[in-house]
Amino acid sequence: MKLDDVLYEKRDQVAWITLNRPDRLNAFDFKTIAELGVALDEVGRDRGIGVVVLTGGGDRAFCAGGYLGDLAGSELDRDKVYSLFQSAFETLLRIRRLPQPVIAAVNGFAVGGGNELVVACDLAVASERAIFGQTGPRIGSAPVIGGTNMLGLQIGDKKAKEVCFLCRQYTAAQALEMGWVNAVVPHERLREEVERWCEEILDKSPLYLEIAKISSNVWWNLLYPGFLSDLQMLRQAVGSPQMLEGATAFLEGRKPDFRKFRTRTGEP
Repeated sequence: MKLDDVLYEKRDQVAWITLNRPDRLNAFDFKTIAELGVALDEVGRDRGIGVVVLTGGGDRAFCAGGYLGDLAGSELDRDKVYSLFQSAFETLLRIRRLPQPVIAAVNGFAVGGGNELVVACDLAVASERAIFGQTGPRIGSAPVIGGTNMLGLQIGDKKAKEVCFLCRQYTAAQALEMGWVNAVVPHERLREEVERWCEEILDKSPLYLEIAKISSNVWWNLLYPGFLSDLQMLRQAVGSPQMLEGATAFLEGRKPDFRKFRTRTGEP
């Protein structure tokens, strides 16, 4: 299995999957998210694996979400952008449907789609340097495959709306207090702590861990029709002036001007 943007390492009965684009804070484009899907499929075929760890390459980020360079510019390919959304959703489904527990080892920024990866994982252990948040309405998007729905079940409806509407960032300590993550450790001890959690899991019955995981997916499964509907709303908005304004402003390092889109006539 040859991958470029994703590293796959099997150590004993643990699969370590690393998003390996530290040059852009491990933000994913279509190629990256597709390779992550390939790695997760490999795990699904190997019943010798008892635990999966998902983390980010480098020392700054777990994942900064979708790569905005693909979402800006006059030559925007609407179908390509939607395929990125769809591929991200299918990857989250893979995480939820694997028989093995998946641990997010959050080593830095986990924002936007990167935070939705954390939300989809079964467990999350964070470095004290980790930062969490959603970026959707600030950059011309909305976090509909975890942020606006599943996150509410984890930290509460009002708090999740704060996260998604205001696009603030939260420290690892704040995330722990809210129930967003399971544990926070000093940065240099992150891998050691995650390995300790993996060893605990490996001592448990794989059959009954799988049953426990499948049954714990009840809320995700109930949300599934909503995910599909929400993705269609995103599809209709691909290429909208507000999406282009958000992505372009981010790449130019300026504050987007969304106020100009609030008109008396209700124009989009």
